[in-house]
Amino acid sequence: MAFAKITQVAHYSPTQVISNQDLSERMDTSDEWIASRTGIRKRHISQTETTSDLAAEVAKRLLKKSGLAAEQLDFIFVATISPDSMMPSTAARVQAKVGADKAFAFDVTAACSGFVFALATAEKFIRSGQYKRGLVIGSETLSKVIDWEDRTTAVLFGDGAGGVLLESSEQQTFLAESLYTDGSRGEVLQSSFVGLSSPYSNKEVDHKYLSMDGRAVFDFAIRDVAKSIQSLLATAPVAVDEIDYFFLHQANDRILDKIAKKIGVPREKLPANMMEYGNTSAASIPILLSECVDQGLIKLDGSQTILLSGFGGGLTWGTLLVTI
Repeated sequence: MAFAKITQVAHYSPTQVISNQDLSERMDTSDEWIASRTGIRKRHISQTETTSDLAAEVAKRLLKKSGLAAEQLDFIFVATISPDSMMPSTAARVQAKVGADKAFAFDVTAACSGFVFALATAEKFIRSGQYKRGLVIGSETLSKVIDWEDRTTAVLFGDGAGGVLLESSEQQTFLAESLYTDGSRGEVLQSSFVGLSSPYSNKEVDHKYLSMDGRAVFDFAIRDVAKSIQSLLATAPVAVDEIDYFFLHQANDRILDKIAKKIGVPREKLPANMMEYGNTSAASIPILLSECVDQGLIKLDGSQTILLSGFGGGLTWGTLLVTI
């Protein structure tokens, strides 16, 4: 029987960095106000690169690290809520940019849970035995959906991409998963609503910019997400203290503090990098994972067990337990 295994990771972000101080020159805010409430101190903002450009760079880095040719890929999945276009998909654009002409490709839209949802989906394709390897990438240019006059959202988000190479393995490495959606609460975090605009419809107003009920999202994360992680851990095939690291979506440092306390694990087991990147939605978990590999924290030798948990718009939340 075939199983799926993460064999390589990579990330990429635009070179332009916007600090909290830079934002304070545009709006009524300060470094102290932003950092004390979120942990965020800077974010990378694209000047010319699109979501597919960022994702394609990650794909190229994954191929270079693995020594594979693009023609050897069976699929490319891109998780994003800031695609270049609705059609073709961002994944299709990436496929063309890297020359992976034998790979099928599609996008996954699950906001900050997108990478976890896409990875869970990709794992099933490989487990089917029909596909041997593919890329799962989270990529965002959230700067284009932010109202830069709204300090409640503009200070939070950034651009970037990260991803993994998933390959067929004889060893089972995906140990447990839980995926959730609650569409009834979707309006607390939404973006890029496109209204009806045909000559036969009653016109609806477009809602381009990202909007968020910050308190509702904060409460959702520390209540529903923590509870779902606890439920997964209660039936997981490994003990909680055997999990080396917990890679949670990088939305807010205080959320990580509270979830760590609720699930009963040391805070140092929850790496963080939102101070450098802000909230990059679907890209946040793979960027963090890639940085931890670069730093030697994660070895990619099959000796470690990690938990990945994303949560955000939809509302969506999902958790995977993986040997890496």
